Amino acid sequence: MAKCKICNNKIKELFLGKLKGTIVKKEGSSKLYNVCFACQKKFSTKEDMLKQI
Repeated sequence: MAKCKICNNKIKELFLGKLKGTIVKKEGSSKLYNVCFACQKKFSTKEDMLKQI
């Protein structure tokens, strides 16, 4: 089970293990960050989400 990098809550999984949220990647890095659906609604742009991480 994955955790949100912003709020540190568990992310719900949908059918076949897909996450209910999004995955954000920093430019120039291969590391992926999971973001939950609630944080995705709060911070609507990719730049806002990366600032919070």
